[in-house]
Amino acid sequence: MPSKDLTGTGTLDGFPGSRIDRLRATLAGIAAHEDVNFLLTNRIPRHLATRFIAWFGKIEQPLVRDLSIGAWRLFADPALDEAKTTRFRSLHDCFVRELKPGARPINTDPAVAISPCDAIVGACGAVEDGQVIQAKGFPYALAELLPDPALVDHYRNGRYVTLRLTSSMYHRFHAPHDLRVDEVTYVSGDTWNTNPIALKRVEKLFCKNERAVIRTVLRDSGHMVTLVAVASILVASIRLHCLDRLLHLDYQGPNRFACQASYQKGAEMGWFELGSTIIVFAPGELALCPGVRAGAVIRMGEPLLRAG
Repeated sequence: MPSKDLTGTGTLDGFPGSRIDRLRATLAGIAAHEDVNFLLTNRIPRHLATRFIAWFGKIEQPLVRDLSIGAWRLFADPALDEAKTTRFRSLHDCFVRELKPGARPINTDPAVAISPCDAIVGACGAVEDGQVIQAKGFPYALAELLPDPALVDHYRNGRYVTLRLTSSMYHRFHAPHDLRVDEVTYVSGDTWNTNPIALKRVEKLFCKNERAVIRTVLRDSGHMVTLVAVASILVASIRLHCLDRLLHLDYQGPNRFACQASYQKGAEMGWFELGSTIIVFAPGELALCPGVRAGAVIRMGEPLLRAG
């Protein structure tokens, strides 16, 4: 079935760029209203909506594909010119697009762990006796997020960085350093939106949502770094290359997987479908790199954590 070429940047489905920009601005203004945003993205049947997108997003019928991608681009402005291909079979195919080689330069400093994904930095800093900040005034306990008590103890006074992927961003995530994946634990749960509006309203949101806890060990230093991939509403699945199964709302188990998968720094580890959040936990010996602060935009491959 022929795919759709979406290289155009000034027009969308034949409409002038100025008209599309005005429509996007109007929709963005509506979405910025907190009560409306929370109502439209949370006070709906979240599991049902997520399962629907899992099915609908993979339809390859040309008209459905073109209309769904066009509608999505009214709400988001993905940089499709960075994609390895600009011809997509479906909405899902567009969401999980690969990038052109070299589109994300990888910081090669061996003392630096890079960001695993494109993201907006959320709450970050020191874990204080097992307590982490979700948003201002909304702490949560590591013990409620991580199912392994040994991990909770390991990061009790460590570091954390919350990385939020928006729907328009590149959705694949990569190894922050040369590392080995020791274990993956899947935790089924809810699908609250993980945007800032929901984070300010839903207490312990990350602890309630579906997530995959990926325990890794950095090859040279032996530091244990854990990535918690938290699903959001409409995120139909989490794909990890180290597992032979797709993690999603209907997955029945087992939920704990021993792994011996090795990755070089910057190598692809998996992807989300749509947007979501990755929380990175590191021991206290690793510090946040300069510029890593709440609200900053970071790209995959840029410095995130530094030894010493």
